[in-house]
Amino acid sequence: MKFLKEKKVVHVKETRRAVVAVFLALSLAGCGYHFKGAGLTAPAGVHTIAITVLENQTSESGIETVFTSDLAYEFTRSKMLRIVGKDMSDAVLSGSIASMAVDTISHTATYGSNERRVTITLDLALRRPSGEVIWSDSALSGRETFQVSSDKIETEQNRRAAIEAISKRLAEKVHNRILQDF
Repeated sequence: MKFLKEKKVVHVKETRRAVVAVFLALSLAGCGYHFKGAGLTAPAGVHTIAITVLENQTSESGIETVFTSDLAYEFTRSKMLRIVGKDMSDAVLSGSIASMAVDTISHTATYGSNERRVTITLDLALRRPSGEVIWSDSALSGRETFQVSSDKIETEQNRRAAIEAISKRLAEKVHNRILQDF
């Protein structure tokens, strides 16, 4: 008798798990939730991409390396397009860091800066070797707030961290926009 009771308990637990799994699957499907990368497809005929070093039109030294590296990382991570040299690619992603502005957004009692916001704008295009533009955005921008400290080195580290955060976010945005438009 005890064996039948244990068997019923196991059966009830399995049934509950199945019901919960079905409920979760249906509710996630119904609310528009999707997994990262779902629905992204490469432009027709594009299987490989070259990413050129972005032109730096700002006074921020080395920023082009940060942004270009993050773009390359994003495409490498997703494995949707293989990164190759420019002469072997189906498309080339190129452009510039068009502007960078740093604005004070909050002041101390003595009119010093307490917080600043850095805003960076990119001008990018994805082109076929023929020159045909597949995708472009000339006003892609991101912003990040950072703390100002009485220690100039700490403030500079905060500013650099803000730039890196913008770079990572914009790289992901570029990747997704290029692949979701098709």
